[in-house]
Amino acid sequence: MAARLAAYLVVAIVASTVIAGLIVGAQRDDNAGPVDLIVHNARVYAADDLGTMAEAVAIRGNKILKIGSDREVLRYRRAQTTVVDAKGAAVLPGFDDAHASLVAGGLARDAVQLFGAATLDEIRARIETWIAARPDAQWISGIGWSLDAVDEPTRAQLDAIATDRPIRLLSQDGQMLWVNSKALALAGITKRSAASSRGTIVRDRRGEPTGLLRASAMSLVDRMVPKPTREERAKALQIAIREAQRQGITSAQDLGAAAGDMDLYDAARDAGLLGLRVYAAISAERTPAGDLDAIAKRYPDDPLLKTGLATIGFDAAEGDPAMTPADLSRLVATLDSRGWQVAIDAADAGGVRAALDAIGAAAKTAQGGRTPRHRIEGLATVAAEDIPRFGALGVIASMQPLHVVSDALFASTPGPGLEPSPLGWPARSLSAAGAHLAFGTDWPRLPLAPLAGLRATVHRTEVQAPEQLTLKSAINGWTSGAAWASFDEHRKGSLKAEMLADLVILSNDIFAGAANLASAEIVMTIFDGKIVYRRPS
Repeated sequence: MAARLAAYLVVAIVASTVIAGLIVGAQRDDNAGPVDLIVHNARVYAADDLGTMAEAVAIRGNKILKIGSDREVLRYRRAQTTVVDAKGAAVLPGFDDAHASLVAGGLARDAVQLFGAATLDEIRARIETWIAARPDAQWISGIGWSLDAVDEPTRAQLDAIATDRPIRLLSQDGQMLWVNSKALALAGITKRSAASSRGTIVRDRRGEPTGLLRASAMSLVDRMVPKPTREERAKALQIAIREAQRQGITSAQDLGAAAGDMDLYDAARDAGLLGLRVYAAISAERTPAGDLDAIAKRYPDDPLLKTGLATIGFDAAEGDPAMTPADLSRLVATLDSRGWQVAIDAADAGGVRAALDAIGAAAKTAQGGRTPRHRIEGLATVAAEDIPRFGALGVIASMQPLHVVSDALFASTPGPGLEPSPLGWPARSLSAAGAHLAFGTDWPRLPLAPLAGLRATVHRTEVQAPEQLTLKSAINGWTSGAAWASFDEHRKGSLKAEMLADLVILSNDIFAGAANLASAEIVMTIFDGKIVYRRPS
């Protein structure tokens, strides 16, 4: 009996020693090495499935060590630790822009910025100011005008500004190009010119072009614009990165990457100048299948730069005018079989249904493996009966919330047998039906402003109110939801231990009321554990 008791005692002592060792080891792991950065006195939203809130974040290297209370996190502070007092403001995962064109956006920074111009006179004044600063510019290019400012754009209005140089102004929804007579002449657009089936040359009563081009007809002028050099594009990329950091963006999904942009990204990465994480898409229509596979092999999964996303234009402005739903289905099936995630541009209810049909057909023939997480980009109206299909097929609804406030709802008939949902941009209905939401800015068509997009998602007009999201759900679309859309949810998009240390600190507590959200600004952006932007005092 005594021997048995002695044996039990030995086992108990050994077990206690092992447990104590594990505890000490865990504490040593927590405290081993410097804690580089602590953000405290904050309203930290983790953007996880539980809606977790905390007070502080500890960062070691480029990863999050811990989130928790101030007391729990501040115990990691050492002499070398940088400590940031958030002063009670919101701290979120860095924004992940799920739909942008970075190089194009950087290039557009040098265009006439017409966002917010309320009248024709204001548009004219901005153009004239731009010309005065760039007297030698060959083309006068602008972006961001709307029909709210000028309901009948004509070439004569722009001829009054300049006749010696072409003027081309892209609307804020990216669907219209307003040009002067010089631009029409260079493009060879006359009374006899014809546009494709997906484009329109707007004409006056005599059949003469008015100077307004819609959808694919815009390419008639755009192809005449001199192409930027590689050096100009590399400079534009750095401009885009700095602007993204200023807006709290730490990741971007480039849906407008042009030929050669992957090389620019790669060179920036090698030089240590790629200051945000990039998931770059490749055009499936302009890239042979063999080249697609070679690109995917060259740029595999990586926390900083990767591809694996193929885009298909199927709306009026972006798509091949000859592409039919059957063509779309064949292309999606081919890409799916090769392991590509597919992003289909489809804004109206008819295009959305065709995209869902194509993705559904590919799912029936899939051979297994990971869920492809195919995406529909820029969707604006969805037939009510198609909303449940997003969740059933695992399709990501990639939406650009600023279009909610900048576009009129589509008034055209969506197609035979289709009934549009009573509201455009049905984010809440899609989320309730199990769809994953990913939000983007659509830069440079719209401003690079995720905070403005967040406001647009949460605070919609009275008639749109049933489709507005809660604040946390809206934040998720810009963070964890966007990370899901790029297969990165295991390393970014939410704030928890071992996730990449990408954060944004705002100027106030946006969870304390609508007024705070309306006035919030970006105070600090932290990328890969380093402070890359501070708001000037």
